Amino acid sequence: MSREFALTRVIRSRGRLPGMDAFVWLASLAGAVWLRYDFDISRLGSVALPWFILGAIVMQIVLGSVLGPYSRGHQRGSFEETLDVVRTASIVGLTLIIINFIIGTPLPRSVPFIAMVLAIGGMFAARFVKRSWDLRRATNSEGAQAAIILGAGEAGRRLARSMLRDDNSGYLPVAFLDDDQHKRKMRIEGVRVRGTRDLMASLAEETGATVLVVAVPKMDAAELREVSQLATEANLRVLTIPPVRDLLDGTSGGVKDLRDVDLTELLGRRPVDLDSTLVSGQLNSRRVLVTGAGGSIGSELCRQIARFGPAKLYLLDRDESGLQATQMTLVGNGLLDNDEVVLADIRDPRTLNELFDRLQPEVVFHAAALKHLPLLEKYPSEAWQSNVLGTLNILSAAARVNVKTFVNISTDKAANPTCNLGYSKRLAERLTADFAQREEGRYVSVRFGNVLGSRGSVVHAFTAQIERGGPVTVTHPDVERYFMLIPEACQLVLEASSIGEDGEVMVLDMGDPMKIVDVAKSLIRHSGKDVEIAFTGLRPGEKLSEELFSPFEQRRTTDRDWVDSVDVPSLDPLTVTTTSHETPEAAHEWMKEHAFGGLDLSVRPGAPEVTAADSATPGDGMTAQK
Repeated sequence: MSREFALTRVIRSRGRLPGMDAFVWLASLAGAVWLRYDFDISRLGSVALPWFILGAIVMQIVLGSVLGPYSRGHQRGSFEETLDVVRTASIVGLTLIIINFIIGTPLPRSVPFIAMVLAIGGMFAARFVKRSWDLRRATNSEGAQAAIILGAGEAGRRLARSMLRDDNSGYLPVAFLDDDQHKRKMRIEGVRVRGTRDLMASLAEETGATVLVVAVPKMDAAELREVSQLATEANLRVLTIPPVRDLLDGTSGGVKDLRDVDLTELLGRRPVDLDSTLVSGQLNSRRVLVTGAGGSIGSELCRQIARFGPAKLYLLDRDESGLQATQMTLVGNGLLDNDEVVLADIRDPRTLNELFDRLQPEVVFHAAALKHLPLLEKYPSEAWQSNVLGTLNILSAAARVNVKTFVNISTDKAANPTCNLGYSKRLAERLTADFAQREEGRYVSVRFGNVLGSRGSVVHAFTAQIERGGPVTVTHPDVERYFMLIPEACQLVLEASSIGEDGEVMVLDMGDPMKIVDVAKSLIRHSGKDVEIAFTGLRPGEKLSEELFSPFEQRRTTDRDWVDSVDVPSLDPLTVTTTSHETPEAAHEWMKEHAFGGLDLSVRPGAPEVTAADSATPGDGMTAQK
């Protein structure tokens, strides 16, 4: 569209209202005379009437351009437009009344009164007709997707107006749904509220709708999951509007802001209110070392820690590509040419001792670990070497240099464990508790569940399967897990580690667990592909639902409502270092026996079945570690 054509269109559009109101004044004054003289048409030829009509038109256009409604682009039928129309027409009418009184024209004094009332009513009627015409034109637009809007509040109203007035919106509202029974049969922009969400499937079939737009900014995650399930059953694509905090500034809420429901919304994690002062006091101007810095959790921890101005931030990992990727996000290059990038294996105690003696870290975050449950069930010796001995190596090296704070990143699988991953991480917690008793620094563990989107997680496994055309493999339809987002998990780790007492295990609030099959369905729905979900059966060592606390642990609250704490029995490092395992089976049995301090796991109260269900195959990949 050329600039000249666009300008002509704007001028023509803005000239329609003044022209329409001018005609209304003409008809109103003529009608007032006609009514006043008992429908005598001959009286319309009064000499004064044309001058009154001309004066009314001129005043309407001038005042309307100054006071509105022509000077501002009002929404049709809005309160603002109504106010401007009444104000402008009333001033014109009162002026005509005063002139008629002062000059004493042949027109009866009641004519301006009658004309003013008729003009206001006529302007309203003309705008209603225009609005109805625009709505009908939008309704007949080709190519638009029929949309059902859930939520007949202000957000829904704004969205419907945006859909109807934007010729390129691509969506046409055909019905509203709202759980408020008082809104039943109400009309919004000409679109009727048909009932509650229970009618979604039948309404979609009746209207041919293909899209459901959730226009309830404050809907919680559990409710959104329920709505998404209903929409899926009705073959509706689900879109949402931005959060209410974005709507309040008036910049959002239109069609252009619609987006697909993502997993973060289904999780419903609340924003983290990080105590920056507390965390800064622990990290600012100190030498900080992060193990597993090339992994998902470790790398995000590094990015969070860097914000607090540490004197040095050492990145330790045995994965050189992971280290390079983390350095890229921190300094903008992956040259790997400074002393803050440390290539080392936590299984090598001699190298670790040399590094810690040279680097002298004051704060250590231990995020390095093996995490894939099925693999560790097959290779328990690897869990022993990395998660148990590796943790002991890091603890010993840290104690040599008298670190001020040591934070062991643990997992919910360490609570009431039933697998090698859980056993090994439980032993890591016990070792950390032992160093807390013997060393001067503060040694704490932080336990939380699955991190959404971490490397090797269920999201990556499902996405890869969807791209291949399926099937998406889930072990059991009822398996559920706790989820967090990577930035949220790391922020909570930083603060929990700041408030944790020596030897405590800080357990983060994970909210409500989410079914893994719902994650799969959501990803399939977003992909737009028709992919089958296959249930592969249970795997050894896995639980149907994870636990955050063992039946033996005494759960304590803290002054933060998002974290609790427990104590775990300490484990003497000599018990670990003087033990050798000739076979993988021996390593498995030893870890299982010592995970709860030698208690008989087969008779402990509340013990889950050793064989249950978990998340996805291949790989669990959803624990809190690297």
